[in-house]
Amino acid sequence: MMNLKATKHFLLGPPRDPFNKQTHHNIALIAFLAWIGLGADGLSSSCYGPEEAFLALGSHTSLGIYLAIATALTVFIISIAYTQVIELFPNGGGGYRVASSLVGPHAGLISGAALIVDYVLTIAISVASGVDALFSLMPESMLHMKLFIECFLIFVLVFLNLRGVKESIKILMPIFLGFVITHAFLIIYGIFIHAQGVPTLIPDAMSESHKMTEAMGAIFVASLFLKAFSLGGGTYTGLEAVSNYVTTLAEPRVKTGKMTMLFIALSLAFTAGGIIVLYLLWGAHYQEGQTLNAVAFRSIMQGWSIGGKDVSGILLTIVLSLEAGLLLVAANTGFLAGPAVLANMASDKWMPHFFSSLSSRLVRKNGITLMGVSSLLVLLLTLGDVSVLVVLYSINVFLTFSLSLLGLTKYWLKNRHTKKSWLPKLISSGVGLIVCVSILVITTTEKFFAGGWLTLLITSCVIVIGLWIRNSYGKVSQKLALADELFASSGGKVTAEPPALDHTQQTAVFIVNDCIGSGMHSLLWVLRLFPGVYKNFVFVSVGEVDSGNLAETEHWRVISRDFKNSLKHYVNYCNARGMAATSYMAFGTDVVEKVSELTDMIIKDFPKVVFFSSKLIFEDETIFTQFLYNQNAYIIQRRLHNQGYNMIILPMKV
Repeated sequence: MMNLKATKHFLLGPPRDPFNKQTHHNIALIAFLAWIGLGADGLSSSCYGPEEAFLALGSHTSLGIYLAIATALTVFIISIAYTQVIELFPNGGGGYRVASSLVGPHAGLISGAALIVDYVLTIAISVASGVDALFSLMPESMLHMKLFIECFLIFVLVFLNLRGVKESIKILMPIFLGFVITHAFLIIYGIFIHAQGVPTLIPDAMSESHKMTEAMGAIFVASLFLKAFSLGGGTYTGLEAVSNYVTTLAEPRVKTGKMTMLFIALSLAFTAGGIIVLYLLWGAHYQEGQTLNAVAFRSIMQGWSIGGKDVSGILLTIVLSLEAGLLLVAANTGFLAGPAVLANMASDKWMPHFFSSLSSRLVRKNGITLMGVSSLLVLLLTLGDVSVLVVLYSINVFLTFSLSLLGLTKYWLKNRHTKKSWLPKLISSGVGLIVCVSILVITTTEKFFAGGWLTLLITSCVIVIGLWIRNSYGKVSQKLALADELFASSGGKVTAEPPALDHTQQTAVFIVNDCIGSGMHSLLWVLRLFPGVYKNFVFVSVGEVDSGNLAETEHWRVISRDFKNSLKHYVNYCNARGMAATSYMAFGTDVVEKVSELTDMIIKDFPKVVFFSSKLIFEDETIFTQFLYNQNAYIIQRRLHNQGYNMIILPMKV
């Protein structure tokens, strides 16, 4: 029977070495794979975004050609802005990093909180919409299975993403490509068949606008168009995903990111704009229980036959099934980009540190798990009702867009005298800012009492949690810094002939981190409690490979140097006082696993051994402080106890 580790490797795959140069190459995404993995969210919005905008025009559908043009232009405006984000922030972070660096840290918190909520809703609404599309092809007697299927699909996506980014994308690739090919063909064919109607679209729209202006005034016409344009804002969701996930792109990352953005912009502008044109040319109108896409595609495929047999129904089923499948691929974007935002916020101490931790497969396991659990809760609370989810989903993405474009506009204004080609970039950022703020204001106003207030409430709660976490980490960091300062000069000089280790004598092993204060606290307590007992002193330290430093070579040099200096401090302190000492150091994605490997080595070298570590104790300790500060010491203690060795955890009050 397989043990737990073997079972884990069988299900999720064997671990990856973060220090092997080939590893990053193997998991990095080329532009084509990034387009599939990160562009599906935006492309899938063509299943519902253009429809919502078109229906908002009511009986004035001739204005739809303006919507098609405005939609395509807006896609490119936002995409160009996020190309600038990729250039300025090649280490990722997207809208969160832009707002933090160019507007202010609290603006970054707001942007990050909005993105986290938005990606949870991306998963929930995409899965719910996809399942709705599939169940529209099934008998009503099976509707009671819908919520169960949605929850099951969430579990499947969590499992796929825990195996690795490339693995999840490759499995979902055929669905994405099937959608692109079928919809591109239908748009081109549908426009070609009605080519004689294309030249009249703009004249008809101008005539309709003129009549409406005379009858109801220009303000009414402008208001109607802006409302329709804003309510179709869901079309642009997902355009920020690439900038959040730059670190996983193949080198050169900036070039790959720009190419990915080009693929996304072209495919989304063509699909969303083309579908609106199809609505106009084929006279699509609302029908109970049918999407406008289904109505338009049914009209286009009517009478299609093979060998005299009508196949339009079968082909329509395939096309709608691919739409449902693409929505599932779009849900996967939430599992890619959402944990990336959490990791960036964790590195800035707005979120718990463990959200930046990587699994043995080098994926952000805790972020993936949180996104999965949160989306499950959303589905259960809303019973998978897409009409409710759409309202919750519609606001936050434009809050992030607005903050990002505000930051870019400020940046180009500030650096207009030092940066070349600043004016075109300032204009594109400024225009994008006006467009996004307009959509945000109108959408919030239109949908506030329809459930938009709930999105703002949830996002506000995430912001408050972020403020509390940052405040808590800040207080503890200050106290630990004081402890470090207290012991900074205690290391002593390097001893020319340090005392020799005696492997037959009692040995004290200290599991320490990069905080000298906590390690010295443990050492001094042992010397005070057990005077003269231990003849050897061993110091063990493991650096964590997380999402913030995986691919940064220079950053690793600094981290490695700091860890070596910390361990030298302990060894020099002991040697200067006539005590034999040595140290062990390692790096890995799982700190506990690496510590366990080192303790096994130490036990072989020093049979008579007792392990020591420290644990932070708080005066007002709560479940939240326990949540923020991991329990690694207790996990290691249990493992050593199971092996028959002693480990003592010494309290350090902060």
